[in-house]
Amino acid sequence: MSSHFLLAAKARTLSLVRVARLSDEQAHSTFRALRWPETGGEPVCPACGCVACYEFRTRRLFKCKGCDKQFSVTSGTTFHGRKLPMRDYLMAIAIFANAHKGISALQLGRDLDVSYKTAFVLAHKLREAMAADQAKYQPRGEVEIDGCHIGGSIRQANHKTNRVDRRLAEHQTGKRRVVVVMRERQGRTLPFVTRSEDEGVAVVARRIAAGSTVYADEAACWDELHARFVTKRINHGVAFSDDDACTNQAESYFSRLRRAEFGQHHHLSGIYLGFYAGEMAWREDMRREDTGCQYERMTADALHQPKSRNWCGYWQRHAA
Repeated sequence: MSSHFLLAAKARTLSLVRVARLSDEQAHSTFRALRWPETGGEPVCPACGCVACYEFRTRRLFKCKGCDKQFSVTSGTTFHGRKLPMRDYLMAIAIFANAHKGISALQLGRDLDVSYKTAFVLAHKLREAMAADQAKYQPRGEVEIDGCHIGGSIRQANHKTNRVDRRLAEHQTGKRRVVVVMRERQGRTLPFVTRSEDEGVAVVARRIAAGSTVYADEAACWDELHARFVTKRINHGVAFSDDDACTNQAESYFSRLRRAEFGQHHHLSGIYLGFYAGEMAWREDMRREDTGCQYERMTADALHQPKSRNWCGYWQRHAA
């Protein structure tokens, strides 16, 4: 009997020991190779796109012969204005890639010996880069949709006589959010955050390509989709699947999101929920790729992502 992919040797192609032993020159070469793969690691000016650049001998800086701009391998990327050594960033990405269910900022900070604030911002920059293209992608074909409620629970009273029904609106905190996911069968996973499933219907109708087949549960809010798509429904009170009518792939994504919430983060704030949801979608789509491939893909995504508007100067409240 064959073992699960995650247990197989071919899934383990990333060694933290090898990354930790990289010299400064090797770490810099890794960044160059992943940022400019089309030129074999040769620098390309981020300002004008000129390939005629030369490198300073005393500093790891480049200068464009076309526009005279000076730049480094991280200029204009997620790591713009970095303060840590490049090897530390590669270590952070390797730890992040190896964490199958995600990793908390507290643990990441301890592994890297940096403050919680540094680890928190770095982790969210990686999440932002991982999910950067999700908003532009249009799902098509066979698409499963579903919603999952996150947060907003109130702590119950000690004595049973003082407890309330937390399902009622008057006993809600107003902080609960819904992660709505659109997942292509044999394709990509695309989540977004709303206040209710009802609000997600318009987004789903706008995002999914015409001519697609939509699979959903029996929630009344999805009835509107029958006018736009071929829609197949499944009543989870009766069965989890009926022939090809099911939302098992969407439920698989929510299982990963829940494991990350309960096992790693313990609490997902509503204002950051979209970042966590995007990360788990990326991990779900890359679950059959080996860890070395995920490490390189994550690094390349970060190096091709522009300077973050959400996280640069976050602790100085320059951005929310």
